[in-house]
Amino acid sequence: MSRIGYIRVSMEHQETARQQEIMCDYQVDRIFSEKISGANKDRPQLKAMLDYVREGDTLYIESISRLGRSTKDLLNIIDTLTEKGVALISHKENIDTDTPSGKFMLTVFAALSQLEREQLKQRQREGIEIAKAQGKYTGRKPIPTDWTRFGQLYGEWKSKSITGRDFMRRMGLSANTFYRRVREYEAEHGITEPVPA
Repeated sequence: MSRIGYIRVSMEHQETARQQEIMCDYQVDRIFSEKISGANKDRPQLKAMLDYVREGDTLYIESISRLGRSTKDLLNIIDTLTEKGVALISHKENIDTDTPSGKFMLTVFAALSQLEREQLKQRQREGIEIAKAQGKYTGRKPIPTDWTRFGQLYGEWKSKSITGRDFMRRMGLSANTFYRRVREYEAEHGITEPVPA
């Protein structure tokens, strides 16, 4: 039976000292540590830790947010730990999944964490809508188009001297923007012929 610690911070410049100290207090046998966003599902040290733990082990974390950023991800990780017979102890929330109340509290905290993030996203969306209504938010700047060059390449494209892909590459446009620009150009010049494939 081993005591395993998992430490995570979101960014490279953030320090893990506080979490390290908590792991020392728990006298863990091994620590898996990484600097990566919790929203990233591909976390090498998390995967290594889940592969490493065995029945009877206990996993120690500073808080449930270190394990996962969404209720679904967190509960999937908890399910994996439960299937392997591994207990989870979260320092901040004082959760011990060996107890029924600990399992219940873990679900509640995970749901609250996700609710908080969803509310933050909603406030950001509302802020953008207000800024748009006040004319302070314009979104991404439109891609400027050299219409003279566009016209030259358009002629080559229509005569099948170049492909549409060549045209897009030379103008530095995505397919969606390219076809939008073609429609604008043709409308401006009264061209009604079908666009080449």
